[in-house]
Amino acid sequence: MLLTAAVSLLCLAGCSSKEPESAETQEVVPESKTYSFTGEVRTEAADHRPILATISNHPAARPQSGLADADQIYEFLAEGQITRYAALFQSKVPEQLGPVRSARDYFVHLAQGMDAFYIAHGYSPDAKKLLDAGAVDQVNGMSHDGTLFERSADRRAPHNSYISKQHIEEAFTLANASEKISALPSFSFLNPNESDKIGDIASSVQVSYSADPNYISTYQYDESANRYYRSVKGIETVDKINERRIELANVIVMEMDHQTADREGRLAIDLQSGGTAMLFHEGIAKTIEWQNKDGFLIPVEQGIPVKLTAGKTWIHIIPSLSGPSSSVTYTP
Repeated sequence: MLLTAAVSLLCLAGCSSKEPESAETQEVVPESKTYSFTGEVRTEAADHRPILATISNHPAARPQSGLADADQIYEFLAEGQITRYAALFQSKVPEQLGPVRSARDYFVHLAQGMDAFYIAHGYSPDAKKLLDAGAVDQVNGMSHDGTLFERSADRRAPHNSYISKQHIEEAFTLANASEKISALPSFSFLNPNESDKIGDIASSVQVSYSADPNYISTYQYDESANRYYRSVKGIETVDKINERRIELANVIVMEMDHQTADREGRLAIDLQSGGTAMLFHEGIAKTIEWQNKDGFLIPVEQGIPVKLTAGKTWIHIIPSLSGPSSSVTYTP
C-alpha cells in the first residue's frame, strides 16, 4: 500500500441550476500533501528524496546537530554496547548535521531499500565494499574531509565532523544524484480526528541496550502535546543548533537478529526477516510486529501497517536474544 496525499476536487459552482463559472473565475484549491515518513499534512511540495545520515551517539558527540528536524531516527548497536543513529530527513533538511560517523553495512542496506541519499564519514570493510560497488548514491567524509565535511573546533575527532545543508546540496550534484523521491513507504497514519487508546497505559518508557546508563533512553509522555520527550541519564535530548527538544509522536522497538561479524565486534543485523516489535504512542503500549516491505521497515499488525500518530518517530533496533521484554520497561 502506497502512502499518498489525498486529492479533493471541489465543485465550486454547487449543484444548482446556475451555469458553471468559467475557467478564468474558478478558484484553484491547493493540493493537500502528506509527508511520507511523518504523515503530517503540508500544502507545499513533498517530493524531496530522503537523506539518511549516520550520526554519532557517543557521549562526547552530544548534543547532536540536526536531529530535531529528522522525520525518523533509527538507533542501532555499532559495536560493543555503543549505539549509533541513522537519521532520516525528507520533510526538511537541517542547516547543519552531525557529528557524522562511519558507515556500517546495515546502514547502507537501509538507505538502499529507501532509495535514500546516504551520508557518512568513514566505513567498515563490508560497508566500503557496498559503497564502492555503487549500492547507494552517497557522499563520504573520507573523500571530502575539510571541504564538504567540516571539523568543529570544540569537539575531538572522530566526533567533530559536520556537513551543512549547502554542502549536502553540492554532494547531490557531485554524485549526479536525483533529488526526487522515487520509492514510497507503506507507513500508515492516524487522521487528525482519530486516536488509538487500545493498549496498556505507558506514560514513561525506558529502552536499554545494556546496563551502561549512557545507552538507556527514557521517554516521558506529555498528554497535552500528545508527544514523547526523550532523555538519557536525566539529560533531555535536544538539538545543539537551537536547543529544541526532540518531540516524538511514536517510539518503536524492533527486535532483529544480531551476529558478531568480525574481531572488532562489528555486527551483522538481519533487516529482512521481520519479527516482534513494540509501539508506544498516544500514551499507550502495544505489542506488534515489523516487516521489511519493499526495503522499508514497517510496523504491522496481522500483516497490515499499524496506524502511527502523525509526527516524528524514534525506532530502536534491539537484539532478538534480549527481546522487547528484557530491553523495554514502561509504567502508567
